[in-house]
Amino acid sequence: MTEKRSFDVVITGGGIMGSSTAYHLVKMAPGLKVVVVERDPTYARASTTLSMSNVRIQFSLKENIQISQVAFEVLERFEDEMAVGDRRPRIFFRREGNLFLHAEGGLEAARRAFELQRRLGCRVEWWSPQEVRARYPLYETEGYAAATFGPDDGHFDAYAVLMAYRGKAKSLGAEFVTGEAVRIQTRKGRVEAVALESGEVLPTSCVVNCGGAWAADLAATAGVKLPVIPVKRQVFALDTAVKPEGPLPLTVLPSGLYFRSETGGLILLGKSLAEDPVGFDFRWEEKRFTEILWPELVEFVPAWDRLKIVRGWAGLYDVNTLDGNAILGEWPELKGLYLATGFSGHGLQQGPAVGRYLAERITGAPLSLDLSLFGPQRILENRPLSEGGIV
Repeated sequence: MTEKRSFDVVITGGGIMGSSTAYHLVKMAPGLKVVVVERDPTYARASTTLSMSNVRIQFSLKENIQISQVAFEVLERFEDEMAVGDRRPRIFFRREGNLFLHAEGGLEAARRAFELQRRLGCRVEWWSPQEVRARYPLYETEGYAAATFGPDDGHFDAYAVLMAYRGKAKSLGAEFVTGEAVRIQTRKGRVEAVALESGEVLPTSCVVNCGGAWAADLAATAGVKLPVIPVKRQVFALDTAVKPEGPLPLTVLPSGLYFRSETGGLILLGKSLAEDPVGFDFRWEEKRFTEILWPELVEFVPAWDRLKIVRGWAGLYDVNTLDGNAILGEWPELKGLYLATGFSGHGLQQGPAVGRYLAERITGAPLSLDLSLFGPQRILENRPLSEGGIV
């Protein structure tokens, strides 16, 4: 009879959270037996690879801003630090900025967020509508009160970052296995093992649930109820008849409509809507753009009344219905179960800081950044975080 292999840490989900956590664990504690269980090593439906790969400083909660500051620092040196032998990743980090337009009714919250960002040492600028129009002549800014611009914000190749974390973690001793975690086994208030769909059981005293949109289902097998649901989001790639003079920042309207330039002269666009379906649905709908989003887009960029949809795709947000913020740390009622879920669309950019934080918590290392505000105790207490302004 083959003896079961046991692990110090089992990570369920090998996207940005799982791979970053694995990397930081084996970096901090060489020799630690870490395994990452990922159902699809192609990452075809992973939220990491289906995102618009944005990173921004413009949040209104201090800890979210600090998480982005860590991401900026990490991405700047990422290609050097993630090299394995002579293989150096290329992540194409383009700092083309994030531009948030603000209506009159949102000015007070926007100003508070702006001042907090500045106090924390962030580069962010307050623009008048006239300044926006001068820099981006295609934009129709009448009716807007102001805008904030983060020049250090930008986007990068999410798949390259993910593969780099995964490759570096493996080079340091972490294992990655293909399989689906279907149950967390517990005994006397502690995690004991993770059962896979294949029938294999991985004994462990520490599980890190990084399952994203699937995290709540797995947590439920251990009796843990999380307010996290999978919500479909759609992105459209557009070829406009009129091209901008240069790259456009990720531009966000007060309604939530957002778009940015993409390589090849395309525009990527999306918007989360209240009626977005809950569930594991990866179909995208052209009429969503033509009937709902295009009319709104043309009001802001009249020159884009002529364009064609080149392609589209759908991915999932792991939406925290309590407050839209991450759930991080050990579940208070089950020893050894750590959570990293509920990012509600912010996960990719938060991966570097979150992976480091979880590794520090698990290994007992000093905290580089205290993210205990996002601890799961607030879920048990039904105590949402408050973030007014830019979310």
